Amino acid sequence: MRLRPKYRLPPDRERKLRRVVVLEWLTIFFMSTIILVMYLTMGASQAMKAALIEDCLSLIPPVAFLLANRVRRRAPTAEFPYGFSRATLLAFLAASVAILMLGFFILYDAGHTLVSRERPTIGHFHLLGTQWGIWAGWVMIGALIYSLLPPLILGRMKLPLAADLHDSTLHADATMNKADWMTAAAAVFGVLGIGLGFWWADAVAAAVIGLDVLHDGCRNVRRAMDDLMDHRPADVVTGEPLGLERIVEERLATWPQVAQVNVRLREEGYLVAGEVFVVFHPGVDFDVSAERLTAHALTLDWRLHDLVVMPVTSLEALTPATKESSNVL
Repeated sequence: MRLRPKYRLPPDRERKLRRVVVLEWLTIFFMSTIILVMYLTMGASQAMKAALIEDCLSLIPPVAFLLANRVRRRAPTAEFPYGFSRATLLAFLAASVAILMLGFFILYDAGHTLVSRERPTIGHFHLLGTQWGIWAGWVMIGALIYSLLPPLILGRMKLPLAADLHDSTLHADATMNKADWMTAAAAVFGVLGIGLGFWWADAVAAAVIGLDVLHDGCRNVRRAMDDLMDHRPADVVTGEPLGLERIVEERLATWPQVAQVNVRLREEGYLVAGEVFVVFHPGVDFDVSAERLTAHALTLDWRLHDLVVMPVTSLEALTPATKESSNVL
């Protein structure tokens, strides 16, 4: 059995990946401390409760990324001849489902509070059991501000790295960090609303949080399902096609041995694989030319891996769906 060659990231991407690993471990550390602080200070606030649950679920994306990163580095085996690059897609799906579940839960909990007209109360916080105390809302706000800063900073650092590494799981993690700090900001207004006598402000803040998280979760789950079904290469941030098919076709069409060329590509995690259908001019040595074309095509983009050059007599012999794969959008 022929195994797929093991893929190695270019040196510049490998350095960025090591940086991401450090950021993910920092995320796990800071989110763990945030969860502890939020648990000790949440009281009866609905928004604080929503923020705490979101912080707990926000551990899933970085853990999924770190696990997938270890798995995808394994060399192909006889049982998995195509390697383990799709491990990142499974991690992306797990992270996306976590975000979606979080959005549903927060929205349901906030809606239940509004319908039942539950009125949260915030008492006083007594330091070390003494008689001296302050309004517990200020303690909650302090905890929320602390929970806001690490996700805000780490999420902004991850977004450009997700695009550079073409990693959907990392982008989902950065999206979760965005939801974290937005949740904390909304919860601050909810706690202040309770202090001003607006009992519904807390639940409304939680509902706004839930809607935003739900939107991100739906978008990420849809993208994860598309990727698992061999979606054409697309930008991890915008979802727009990368146009790699056109680039490969245009560059290979300039070769004197090539009469016509058509490309079909699919995403396999952070890698892009596929087939190159080529009509050679008469008298061309197929074996030598196909080998050279493959080697050249793999240099056109760092994500391209395991392209198969298939000599054909005519592109019209291909199915319409195959030909459209490089021309849509």
